[in-house]
Amino acid sequence: MAREILDALPAFVTPVGLFVDADADELLRTVKTLGLRHVQLNGRETPDDVAKLSTLAVVKSVAVDDAIAETLAAWKAAGLKNLKGLVLETAGTGQAGGSGVANDWQRVVESRSRGLFDGLPPLISAGGLTPESVGPVVRAVRPYAVDVSSGVEESRGIKSANRIEAFVAAVREADR
Repeated sequence: MAREILDALPAFVTPVGLFVDADADELLRTVKTLGLRHVQLNGRETPDDVAKLSTLAVVKSVAVDDAIAETLAAWKAAGLKNLKGLVLETAGTGQAGGSGVANDWQRVVESRSRGLFDGLPPLISAGGLTPESVGPVVRAVRPYAVDVSSGVEESRGIKSANRIEAFVAAVREADR
């Protein structure tokens, strides 16, 4: 199915393989088979795991929880050149990414004011974002990007063109 999706992509679209706690060798075989150069890791992968993927551009999800300072310090200390972004995910949902549960944006703002994100790759805000909630998040957090899925659905798994348009408009307005 991944091959069919990749074959249908238009020019200048960068595909990103999404993996959760995949073995590095298995991940690298899959990436090679599909011809990917970018991956997003949404599991419990460590800086050592990302270091094994030095030939790939990596985006890593991190939970916004009580241990956020230590987590960010570990990623900063690793100094990984291939780590291109951090997705700020909602903690405590019991699943890897995509929970639809709102993130602790106040904790993110406080973490930023304490300099915890300094020296790290760009931040991607995720976690329960909707057309109604994304504007305040963009204004408060000033992320490099936002990540949305269930927040623009009309029903489970079915995206709404109207909600996508409203989401984009809210991001653009807040970014001004």
